[in-house]
Amino acid sequence: MKGDRVEIVIDAGGSSPRTYEITATRAGRRVEVANRRGLVEVSEVTRTGTPVRTARFMSSRILALVEHPADSSDAGD
Repeated sequence: MKGDRVEIVIDAGGSSPRTYEITATRAGRRVEVANRRGLVEVSEVTRTGTPVRTARFMSSRILALVEHPADSSDAGD
């Protein structure tokens, strides 16, 4: 649902980690996380399950992955 978001913190090999954020940008979309063969795939998908945007990260480089569900008070929008 709109407002879902996932934050991913990656060890980029430099002095500071990089942070990425994937957000469900429209009503009816959601963010899904899948862990497959050493990769973590974060996708924004439509109601029918069609991926709109996808980001892939090596699981060995991920420092933190935080899922933020949408507020239940926003469900009426």
